[in-house]
Amino acid sequence: MRLLTLDDIADQRAYERERDAFRRQVIAVKKLRRISIGPVVTLTFENRLTMRFQVQEMARAEKMFTDQQIQHELDVYNRLLPAPGELSATLFLELTTEAQLRTWLPRLVGIERACEFRLGAGSAVQVVPSIPEEEHQANLTREEVTSAVHYVRFGFTAQQVEAFATEPVALVVNHPEYPEGLPGTALSDATRAELANDLLGR
Repeated sequence: MRLLTLDDIADQRAYERERDAFRRQVIAVKKLRRISIGPVVTLTFENRLTMRFQVQEMARAEKMFTDQQIQHELDVYNRLLPAPGELSATLFLELTTEAQLRTWLPRLVGIERACEFRLGAGSAVQVVPSIPEEEHQANLTREEVTSAVHYVRFGFTAQQVEAFATEPVALVVNHPEYPEGLPGTALSDATRAELANDLLGR
């Protein structure tokens, strides 16, 4: 997937003119790319469109006007774009109260390594596990408590890319403290088609 460059990022006045329509487009795409598993885990799969939106909104909120400021954000977010044969996601723990944070964050240590795509059915199921994004992992991981946000990748073989397009696909959280993550969430045909474009580098 082609990396974002400064030329992809509109200046503030131009962005304000397109922002409402662009936000509607991103919201519609994210509905296909957002998968919830159980009561508190959600993964949003990222591509150039979602990452451009992140950079544009960050620049808008932080009033970034220089190429140097924007390039710094691009360097951060480009790391999250999937390469061909990969899917890249932001993993959210949807926790809104202090009680939920105290309950779930200690329980779900290691959640960033516990997500799996399961391709196919029965004894022929192929498992593609999540891999944490290294730099963010170094900053987020603690032994006693996890973070509410993680960045993860899934690396597919050529055979698994083909299976993703043709076999049943489920996204599972296989964590001992999260039985609600099994059997996972089956991907709709629309979501599978959307993510298949990422695997093919489109």
